[in-house]
Amino acid sequence: MRQLSRSSVLAALPLALFSVSMVQANEVELPGTMAWTAYGTNSSGYAQAVAIGNMLQNQYGTSVRVLPGDNDVSRMTPLKQGRVDLCACGIASYYGAEGVLMFADRDWGPQPIRVITTSTASFGLSLAVAGDIGVETPADLAGKRIAYIRGDDALNKGTEAYLAFGGLTWDDVERVDYPGYARSFDGIIAGDVDASFTTSVTPPAQQLASSPRGISWPVLDPDDAAGWERMLAVAPYFQPHEVTAGAGDVSADNPVPSASYPYPIVVANQDLDDKVAYGLIKALQENYDDYKDAAPGAVGYAFEHQDLTWVLPFHDAVVEYYKEIDEWTEEMQAHQDKLIARQDLLLETWDDFLTDAPDDEEEFSKAWMDARGKALSDAGFDPVFE
Repeated sequence: MRQLSRSSVLAALPLALFSVSMVQANEVELPGTMAWTAYGTNSSGYAQAVAIGNMLQNQYGTSVRVLPGDNDVSRMTPLKQGRVDLCACGIASYYGAEGVLMFADRDWGPQPIRVITTSTASFGLSLAVAGDIGVETPADLAGKRIAYIRGDDALNKGTEAYLAFGGLTWDDVERVDYPGYARSFDGIIAGDVDASFTTSVTPPAQQLASSPRGISWPVLDPDDAAGWERMLAVAPYFQPHEVTAGAGDVSADNPVPSASYPYPIVVANQDLDDKVAYGLIKALQENYDDYKDAAPGAVGYAFEHQDLTWVLPFHDAVVEYYKEIDEWTEEMQAHQDKLIARQDLLLETWDDFLTDAPDDEEEFSKAWMDARGKALSDAGFDPVFE
């Protein structure tokens, strides 16, 4: 009987140890310190990163240092070099993963980026249009003067996407170049240009709304399937969005059918420790009430605002968390697998390309984009960027 009892205990022991192991694996385990990059100190993205950092400090004793970056490259370079854990980035994180635009460069190429979480709040991302020229939809922009911001691929791509919704291209409007984003709004107020791309709640949009010209936001009909198809062919990261916060008379009582995409997009490198990635997403979801009102736009981190079939793959540990809470489907997994296959192909193509790449900078970028497009097309993927 004693031997049987001992056997029974020994048989039960692995199960008990397994249960303890699972409990430990599902706990939030974060390092004592973390470093993030974010937008400048006057941005909502920076304020949100600080708010999340305060929550992590209060709940888990994790100190978060937020490093502001003036532009996309300065925000993403420390992530690429492994000097920070995360970047509270903009849509440039997608460009980085794809190796396009400013990342079609010898020092960059496609990056192995993984999403931890995103924020999609009440504002929209749209062309702010002078209110005195009668623009109601993107198609009405034909022949109008549209701002082009030198060196800002994200803003210009957004403008191109809105034009595409209306069946237009840059050839159908008068392009007016500006050295910076704020200067373009000075130009609208002065009457030198008619529209510039922005978020609906930004201070320059508020200034335009208060000027004699006023402000309008083009309506994107959610039922215009052809318009959305054209828009997403240019910028697949856009999503239909009912904007309830914005300059002018935009409000919850007077929403504008428009578009948006997440901001910030909290990303890490593929090799971020699983415990850190898992701990972050669990902490963000389980302590949402502790930071959602601590910074403008922080409400956008709620689970219901997470698009689990977006354009960037999630970190594997984040997927495990969503599986754990029964919010991950076979369709989501198939989409995730496709995104990872696309990224693996881009990384392999980049490595092969570098073995015989042109020395000239301009020739290098063109040859890379050609090689990238061919590899994606041959594998059945849409290159998106040509």
